[in-house]
Amino acid sequence: MNKLNILYEDNHIIVVEKPINVLSQSDNTNDLDLLTMVKNYIKEKYNKPGNVYVGLVHRLDRVVGGIMVFAKTSKAASRLSDQIRLNNVNKTYLAIVHGKTKNNNILKDKLLKLSDFNTIVDNKGKDSELSYELIEYLEKDNLSLVKVNLKTGRHHQIRVQFSSRGYPLVGDKRYGKDNINEIGLYAYKLSFIHPTTKEKMEFKLIPKHSLFSKFNLKNIDKN
Repeated sequence: MNKLNILYEDNHIIVVEKPINVLSQSDNTNDLDLLTMVKNYIKEKYNKPGNVYVGLVHRLDRVVGGIMVFAKTSKAASRLSDQIRLNNVNKTYLAIVHGKTKNNNILKDKLLKLSDFNTIVDNKGKDSELSYELIEYLEKDNLSLVKVNLKTGRHHQIRVQFSSRGYPLVGDKRYGKDNINEIGLYAYKLSFIHPTTKEKMEFKLIPKHSLFSKFNLKNIDKN
């Protein structure tokens, strides 16, 4: 079993890093998923008999690593879910894309999720919005590191919105042309209101993956 990287834990919530290529929750592959890993950790740490409650309130794509919060009580799960529905949970990503983007921009589209789990830009889709700023451009590789703030959380949103404008994410086999086993996308910052104490919580984690190592990650929060 993979060792969890736990950023924070109390009686109500637990904040952990999701490794790349690990499912957020189980699917028909029966591969080990993060939700099960968190349940197993709580069960072992507190020596709990029977089923352990852990509430999944948001997800990351399997190929994407980064910060996730889980609820340890149903009340916390309900309150966190309400915050997500009202766009009061701020999720910030680092993305590496092909080409040189604008210094900053707001992307708005209507995104439609298809039955084959692909997402496309389509007038029948749901309103989708993100903003981004360019952190660093590597001319020799023709790659941009951008910081992305999601306003909505649609299926494959970041990947589709950048790809549809000619800036596919590095390593994105679905919406790009790369054939490497790692994607240039990482959920590096998460902020929300604690469901019980009402305190503002903010967590940051700099990715250690090889794709990001060529960039100067010290500049991420300069602006």
